[in-house]
Amino acid sequence: MTTAEIVSQKHENLGLFFEGHTTLPYSFRVQQLKLLRAAIKKHEAALLDAFYTDLHKSKFEAYGTEIGIVLEEISDHLKELKKWMSPQKVSDNLLNFKSSNAIIAEPYGRILIITPWNYPFQLLFAPLIGAISAGNTVALKSSPYTPHVSEVMRQIISETFAEDYIAYFEGNRDMNEALLQQKWDLIFFTGSPELGKVVMQHAAVHLTPVILELGGKSPTIVCKDADIRLAARRIAWGKFLNAGQTCLAPDYLLIHKSVKAAFLQYFTEAVKKFYGNDAQLSPDYGRIVNTQTVDKLVALMENAEVYCGGKSDREDRYIEPTVLLLPNADHAVMSVEIFGPILPVLEFDALEEAIRFVRARPKPLALYLFSSNSETCERFMSHTSSGAMCINEVIMHISNSKLPFGGVGESGMGSYHGKFSFEAFSHLKPVLDKSTLLDVPVRYPPYEGKMLIAKGLLH
Repeated sequence: MTTAEIVSQKHENLGLFFEGHTTLPYSFRVQQLKLLRAAIKKHEAALLDAFYTDLHKSKFEAYGTEIGIVLEEISDHLKELKKWMSPQKVSDNLLNFKSSNAIIAEPYGRILIITPWNYPFQLLFAPLIGAISAGNTVALKSSPYTPHVSEVMRQIISETFAEDYIAYFEGNRDMNEALLQQKWDLIFFTGSPELGKVVMQHAAVHLTPVILELGGKSPTIVCKDADIRLAARRIAWGKFLNAGQTCLAPDYLLIHKSVKAAFLQYFTEAVKKFYGNDAQLSPDYGRIVNTQTVDKLVALMENAEVYCGGKSDREDRYIEPTVLLLPNADHAVMSVEIFGPILPVLEFDALEEAIRFVRARPKPLALYLFSSNSETCERFMSHTSSGAMCINEVIMHISNSKLPFGGVGESGMGSYHGKFSFEAFSHLKPVLDKSTLLDVPVRYPPYEGKMLIAKGLLH
């Protein structure tokens, strides 16, 4: 069978399984979540080894940013799912007296989840949890760029779920194309804005709803009243986590010129404290996903003033933690999402200058502001738009499942995590149950002389 024929058959099987209503009961959904949790714990050691092989992730970082987040997500769903599944009662209004009104969460049906390579486990299993909780059947497509992690994930899925319920696909963009040719009830995609547009084009053919978790250049602004030492430490951690291959990473730094020198000194001290004098020897510093990406990142550093770092080892897929000093935003590194351990630094003088700089660019997935002034924080909150905003912190909002995670504009659409995941993979259906004991005749023709009554009822 060809790839297209295999995909078509599995797509049909997922539909048949869903139509059998097996996924609807609370007991089934909870059982699947518990089975998934047990399988992840069973394969934890193999996953940690695979993360190190593919991305040189330390066990601490791999557990904290991949496995632990997923296990916590499962725990949240197991704790809250019964409440989320229960009809949400809402009050009626005068026009619908006497009636009961509720919102029912019903599953969409067949879900397609396509994930990237940078957090290959978290970004596949976190949405899967929401799709299971909401009662769907699911097709999962992993990235070919992290083959060892993908193999362990394939084992987890194949050992835990019937293939007609959760189907796992591997392969390159030809596989993506075959999957996107099918009619899904919802597509969940994490990746670049360019590929997000391709997904939307395919979805439009069938009017399929999409959730797009994209990226962009997340700005980090350090004001003159910030705690400079703390800001340097937190930004260095967030920037070089997973060797900068994080959609939420601080992409570039806007810093008040009066604190720039002190910040850069604290920043380099923090990097050395984290990874030693030679980050290539550190067991805690990651690697770039492949040599082609190394080449692209090295090219981005050309014709820029290197404050620190700048070294690379193509065969080891290593790029040193690097800071670039830019006189303006005309450099090539400011035209793309970096997705690597390179931090461009630009300075500003007036607060409005920084706000205009952010507003002039596509809306980012996150905005990070370091300031101790509440008026400054309020001004950035009200005068800029981003998928999320952190004040005196970076990235950590993703760790709170009570906050929605998602983008806006070119950084994405839709959100998930916790209850937001359950709702993302559910159609929230309004149900009105009207009494038959009373039927007010004013709504029926003829309407002669009824206008005042209509205005009274509808004001």
